[in-house]
Amino acid sequence: MTLTTPALLFPAISLLLLAYTNRFLTLAQLIRKLADEERNQHHEIKTRQIHLLRQRIGLTKTMQVAGVLSFLLCTLSMFALFLQLTLVGMVLFGASLLSLSLSLVYSLWEVTISTNALNVQLQDIEDNAGR
Repeated sequence: MTLTTPALLFPAISLLLLAYTNRFLTLAQLIRKLADEERNQHHEIKTRQIHLLRQRIGLTKTMQVAGVLSFLLCTLSMFALFLQLTLVGMVLFGASLLSLSLSLVYSLWEVTISTNALNVQLQDIEDNAGR
């Protein structure tokens, strides 16, 4: 394994962390909007939205931590390979890949919850339109 192998992950991990940050900012915006909302809405729907938002925040935090850990492990892998510690570099690179995979699994889980949250919102719109 050469020094360039882990370096190939740098752009991918950077873009992934940017996407995660955008998801976090979107969540923050949704929470602020929910807090400022004055329209009449069923208490049950707000409670479900808050529950889903809390889940999404937790998952976003976990996927960001796993993504940053992946980036750190990838950097340490490159440093070990630079020092010609091939076995250490390979182990760190493997750990980086595992952390990146974990981050992607949490991202998929968060997207699933996000879709459920949108369905709650659509159901509320349908219920209000039917009145």
